[in-house]
Order: sequence, then structure tokens, then C-alpha cells
Amino acid sequence: MKLIVDHHEAYAYTGGKPFDAALPCIVFVHGALNDHSVWTLLARWFAHHGYAVLAVDLPGHGRSGGAPLASVEALGAWLHRLMDAAGVAQATLVGHSMGSLIALEAAGRASTLIMVGTAYPMKVSEALLATARDKPEAAMAMVTAFSHSLASAKPGYPGPGSWLRGGSMALMRRLQARQTAVNLFENDFQVCDRYAGGEAAAARVACPVHFVLGALDQMTLPRHNAVLGGLLKPAIHTVPAGHALMAEAPDAVLAALRKAVGA
Repeated sequence: MKLIVDHHEAYAYTGGKPFDAALPCIVFVHGALNDHSVWTLLARWFAHHGYAVLAVDLPGHGRSGGAPLASVEALGAWLHRLMDAAGVAQATLVGHSMGSLIALEAAGRASTLIMVGTAYPMKVSEALLATARDKPEAAMAMVTAFSHSLASAKPGYPGPGSWLRGGSMALMRRLQARQTAVNLFENDFQVCDRYAGGEAAAARVACPVHFVLGALDQMTLPRHNAVLGGLLKPAIHTVPAGHALMAEAPDAVLAALRKAVGA
């Protein structure tokens, strides 16, 4: 589905069903150097079980045009404008990693907020920021290694025989090569590292909140959620996976999301 936001095309995957704004809506927001494809299984399940689905490509990512935005605050405001363009007043907001911060920032229009693989502050080491700037391919390899809990995960998502680490690398390489205006990897990690508005955003949240966390996550350690956990009082769902939990434990993540929304 293509929408016009800020005079640019914005793409959202609708899960294989025509988008119907009259249905309860669920919006999926991807993380750094990712796109809508990380949500495929979840988006399809909800689209085929009575929900209107928007799995977005953020500006300058995937099929969405425009320049990549430089802050969580700007991306949260952009998400509101995308919802306006789709005719959606309120939605369940589901965000992964960087996307979880964007969903938090946009949660004034959330009926339920689900933060997946989240942490706050989401600081990035100087070594990783420098590698992302100077040697993006090496940084991709680092992040891929840190994001997967096992050297060889059980194949199954997105299909039998899938190589999760190879697929993650291929997606990041493609997105990085497609965005020629900026170093997309560096941009996204700086967006995470700079965000300091979590406490203010949490104070505005008036809906139920859920955290879906990977027990083996090395990128956003579950113990780094004390600040937001204390403010938001979320229900916490822990799954046996690393940071790439939608790929490593798709059934467990789907079960957690279904429980969160009562589906």
C-alpha cells in the first residue's frame, strides 16, 4: 500500500489483505537498517484475523521515499502523519528496537503499545558508531552476530531452510546500498543513541503497555529496561531468542502479541 506523507511516497505492507481503516488497526515499526519485511509473518497473521495492518517502511528505508529522518521525535511525528494519510485515528503500535522508541514517541495515538526488543536509553558504543561510519559492512557483520543468539538457529522463518544470519546481512546490505544520500546505518544508530525523550514520552502514555523481550538479547539487554519499566509498568513477555526475536522465535512472539491485544 502506498500513501503520500510529506509529499513523498510511503510504503506499508498490509499483510496480503486490502487495507480497511474500519477494522481495528495494528501498525508495525521496524528497527535500524531494516524494513517492513521483518514483520511478514506477524503482519499476515493479524491481517487474516480481523485486523487492518500497516507494516511501514520508514522514510528513506525500503520502498518509502524521502530522506531518512534524524531523530526519534521526527519519526514519531511522521508515523502520526502516515496514520492520518491512511485514515487511522488510533492503532495498536508495535515497534522493534529503534522502532520501539518511535512507537513510544507516537503512543499518544496508541490503543496498545507493544515494545519489542527494547531498551532505554538505547546507547550505542563508540566503537560500533565509528565502525558504522567508516566500515558499514563490518558493522553489519557485528550487529548480525550480536542480534542472533545461536550460530545456527532452527530454520523455519521465513521458510524452511532459511539462513537467518545470511538473510539479515542481505537485507542490511540492500537497504544500505539503496540509500545513497546518507550512510543509513550510521544515521539509524545515531537516532537510537541520541534519543533522550523516553521519560517525557512515557509520561504521555495512557494505554496498556507490553514489552516483548528476548531472554538472550545482547543488543538491548532486558536489564536495561528499568527506567521505562518503572514509568510504564508494562506486562512483560520473555521469549527464548536474541535481538532478532521475530526471526528466531516467530511463534513465541506471535503468541505474545496475540495475548497483548486479546486476539
